[in-house]
Amino acid sequence: MKLLIVTQVVDKNDPVLGFFHHWLEEFSKHFDSIQVICLKKGEYRLPPNVIVHSLGKEKTPSTINDMIYHIIYRVQYAWRFLKLVYGLRKEYDAVFVHMNPEYLALTGLDWRLMRKKIALWYTHKSVDMKLRIAEWFADIVFTASKESFRLASKKVRVMGHGIDTDYWTPDEHSMRASDLLSVGRLMPTKRHDLAIRLAHEEGVSLRIAGEGPERERLEALAQELQASVVFLGPCTEETLREEYRRAARLVHRSETGSLDKVVLEAASCGCLVDSTDPAISALPLTREYVRTHHSLASLIPRIKQAYESL
Repeated sequence: MKLLIVTQVVDKNDPVLGFFHHWLEEFSKHFDSIQVICLKKGEYRLPPNVIVHSLGKEKTPSTINDMIYHIIYRVQYAWRFLKLVYGLRKEYDAVFVHMNPEYLALTGLDWRLMRKKIALWYTHKSVDMKLRIAEWFADIVFTASKESFRLASKKVRVMGHGIDTDYWTPDEHSMRASDLLSVGRLMPTKRHDLAIRLAHEEGVSLRIAGEGPERERLEALAQELQASVVFLGPCTEETLREEYRRAARLVHRSETGSLDKVVLEAASCGCLVDSTDPAISALPLTREYVRTHHSLASLIPRIKQAYESL
């Protein structure tokens, strides 16, 4: 089977989507060839049966604020996307759209007419018109947990998060510190403020990995409490793995209502997880649990089986 994957970023150093590089490596083991269309590409090292096509956002000046230019660039991206979808049509039998339902909403009808097998991967509480249209065109919808897809559909299959347990590993030579760790985008629903207050109450240091609009407010809170907080900013996967390996425990106070990937990464690295989410705190968060229920090595073969059953 030949696969087309549509995703946002292919960059092993991306602080948010760097994990997808592991996914592409694993996909390459189970499909004859893979064409990848991404909005932006950075550094990657992938097997020869994986070919990456970028829509060119990495060449777009990041300093442009003019709305007209943003519209022009969006039109260019859409045009390049459509050219690739049609130009590569003989190079793929099936389509895997990762977390970007707008691409499926744009070309779902075309893929249907081409008789391609279409799958959408989506893990977010947001439900909008783009998602509703994408779900209608998709043959199958994959998600990580039952809370990760809020649109009622008979097409949904809960697959687990796809954690590369060969990468997220403990380090027996690494000594754990007394620091707490909080990971995630700096936004209100992640509740890093509660992690700061907890660290202050316990009299220990807190390290926060992530970037976002709440940073200034969180820095002010830490200063007000005179709490010992280190803001690490956006972290590569390599840096984040070392943080999981050294932290006394991961403080998880997110209110997103779903099973966060960072919880499973931490557990796979042998880091204790302190979560106030009843659904998460009730889980046996061990490395073995992650390997059994959320491993990438078992996810991709099950995705291929799902395609074959269509």
